[in-house]
Amino acid sequence: MNFSKQIIILLALIAAGLSNTQASPTLTNTASTNRVLMIDASSMPVPGGKATLTIGELRRVDGVYKGDYKFKVFPYFLKNEKGRLAIVVSDASLAEVNQGNVAAVTGTATASGKSGKCRVIAATATPADINHGKLKLWFMVGERKMIFEPAYHFVGNAPMAGLTPMVSTNLMPPQFLVVSQKP
Repeated sequence: MNFSKQIIILLALIAAGLSNTQASPTLTNTASTNRVLMIDASSMPVPGGKATLTIGELRRVDGVYKGDYKFKVFPYFLKNEKGRLAIVVSDASLAEVNQGNVAAVTGTATASGKSGKCRVIAATATPADINHGKLKLWFMVGERKMIFEPAYHFVGNAPMAGLTPMVSTNLMPPQFLVVSQKP
């Protein structure tokens, strides 16, 4: 092969390599977008009592973390509420959190039962690392702004179809476990 052909091939390989890195930038310190979000229970004082917000596990579907919530006000049990929570977390917002940056999100809390009342929820997520952090979450109840500051953490990944390596020990050779996609 002559020298000019070698130069052309080398330039073509370099160009192909550059186009691959420009076409699909890789993020460092990223995590899967299908992890389960867990938010700790948190409380705030109210006149003569305490309000507690408990949120069940939240699963992300189409950019929205969905799950159940309970809002209890002691001793004012008639103010208690439960329902469904939907927090919109875009891929861009999730990438910000995964990179350690503060991200703002919004969502709704829809009460179950006859009232079916829907409240707008706003929050800021401040990550401590890729798996943990703090939320500042607020919403209005009548004229009162309710502010909660729970911790959050992500748990695992949603199962993916295919082969997943299992942890091996000195006693057994490595094995593979077939994991099926949940509907």
